[in-house]
Amino acid sequence: MFNWAKQQLANVAGTQEPIYGPSAIKSVAEEAKEVPYTELTRNDLKWKAMDSTCVETQSFYLTSDNGVIGLAQVIYSNVAGMRTTCQFNSKIFSKESSKPHLWCSTPLNNFEFNEDKTAYYADDCALELSEDGNEYTIKSMNDKRSIVNLKITRTAPGFVVGKTGSTKYGTDLENPWGTIRHAFWPRCAAEGTITTPDGPVDFKGRAMYSFALQGMKPHHAAAKWNFANFQGPNYSAIMMEFTTPPSYGTTLVNVGGIVKDGEILTAGPGHGVIHTEVKNDAENEWPEPSSVKFEWKGTEKDAKPVSAIIEGTLGVRTDRVDVMAEVPAFVKTIVAAAAGTKPYIYQYTPKMTLKLKVGDEEITEEGQLFMEATFITE
Repeated sequence: MFNWAKQQLANVAGTQEPIYGPSAIKSVAEEAKEVPYTELTRNDLKWKAMDSTCVETQSFYLTSDNGVIGLAQVIYSNVAGMRTTCQFNSKIFSKESSKPHLWCSTPLNNFEFNEDKTAYYADDCALELSEDGNEYTIKSMNDKRSIVNLKITRTAPGFVVGKTGSTKYGTDLENPWGTIRHAFWPRCAAEGTITTPDGPVDFKGRAMYSFALQGMKPHHAAAKWNFANFQGPNYSAIMMEFTTPPSYGTTLVNVGGIVKDGEILTAGPGHGVIHTEVKNDAENEWPEPSSVKFEWKGTEKDAKPVSAIIEGTLGVRTDRVDVMAEVPAFVKTIVAAAAGTKPYIYQYTPKMTLKLKVGDEEITEEGQLFMEATFITE
């Protein structure tokens, strides 16, 4: 009971947690020992809209046929059941080093869900899942700099790792006090535009969809993250990895998969990412990656072994995001001191090569990689 009380204080006040150790976390890899992955149904894509502390996001990573990379995202957040806010984010990465990226982040008003919680609505914003569960439409006019009108259609099965896709936190794991869950559509067709002051940007091409739930304070759930979204002409490879703070044993959780149109080649836990070269960021002292190696290992449905590697230099980073940039400086200092948080996201968009092996067949495909390395706490 005392641990539970300390956890509730941490949830509200943002304080650091005590050291519970690895026994206070059940990785999704445990349930994946029985079922490596489960294909998604429409029912799996319902917003949870929890009454307790949570951050819930539906994110669409866009890779256009003409080489433009973008993002559209709805975020639902609740702090200790006392305040709920929603945000619509969109981003278009500039292909010119002299031109800034277009980043728009707008608070949403009068938000609500439809009856079965598969659609989200707010003033001048709608995110809807089709009746057959295969298509999302995303519309937003909240920011005149970024008027979003997109359609994302699944072209390969979606999945969660294990049965539920969930990693659980707590000293009583039958009644956890926190959860992280990820669901993915790794390969989708995208169409539509984001209209900017310079005119409409056509996003006809490919997309990847991620539905994430962090049912606790983000800096308590994870200290750092790695994310990879590779889109090639025939194959897509995705990976999401996080490492918990010492409170939960510095536990590493990695999920991912490789798909082609109409088929999951492999999906499950236990893949790997290594920052093979790093350099110290003088501004915040985080070890910014400059070269990386992503590695997938699994088994295909017909029992053929499947493995893949993407490795190489990342080139000049596309962007570095100071997550707390809009917070007043004195608040930022207090939060960093009290909770140990210093969140930065490093983003990269190089062309890279997927080296895939299915049984005895070897396949090499060049494609577009979108990578994020996120550092939150030591």
